[in-house]
Amino acid sequence: MRIGALLGPILDPTKSDALAEQARTLAGEGFTSLWSAQAVGRGFMMTDPLIALTVAASVTEDVEVGTAVLQIPLYEPMDLASRVFSLQQIAGGRFIFGVGAGSTAADYAVHGRSFEQRFKAFETSLAALREIFATGGQGDTNLSPWPNVAGGPPIFYGTWGKGVARAATEFDGWIASGMHRTPAQVAEAAAGYDAAGGGHSIVSTIAVSGQTDLGELKEALSVYADAGFDDAVVMLLPGAPSPAAVQKLTD
Repeated sequence: MRIGALLGPILDPTKSDALAEQARTLAGEGFTSLWSAQAVGRGFMMTDPLIALTVAASVTEDVEVGTAVLQIPLYEPMDLASRVFSLQQIAGGRFIFGVGAGSTAADYAVHGRSFEQRFKAFETSLAALREIFATGGQGDTNLSPWPNVAGGPPIFYGTWGKGVARAATEFDGWIASGMHRTPAQVAEAAAGYDAAGGGHSIVSTIAVSGQTDLGELKEALSVYADAGFDDAVVMLLPGAPSPAAVQKLTD
């Protein structure tokens, strides 16, 4: 099992290269993928996920970059597809497009979208994006994407519950959140994903803080590996053990 890391909030906003430095550091410590979550209107500022990953892709060479996850109902599909194609070109085939409906009302309030209708809006947005990725556009409008990005990036579904089986059959992979669930609960869901014929699976948002016991974290990572996850993505919070110490737990 490989280990990746979420790009965290910028601690010193006066440093214009703070995000690039963070990406270089994590890649240099051996993390195989860099991810960006989406959070707005929650009392702190985070870099837009697609911008964050563009920076990360530009200053690294071998690591994958991905959204974990992007709430696609918050975007107009053609505009989002244009941004995705652009990031895909910059990343050179390293981009994984993790999508979901989200679970926090504040994100929808900021964008003036209905939180209650998010699942219906997700289906509409997903269908539109698939069409644009496949054909380059919708109706009489076309983005004329570069040949090397035609078809769009791999789409992974960030979901839980009944959505896990769907991730196995309708998407290129599954992203499970490890934030509010025990490793045993995540492993149980992974068994269902495998039973449904699922392929690539990622457990993300594994919080690591100053109170985290590295021995317990190593045991949790072992549970994820035994459950068949291809990647585990940690979220290094302020005061967490060094990236090097966390990365070595899977050696």
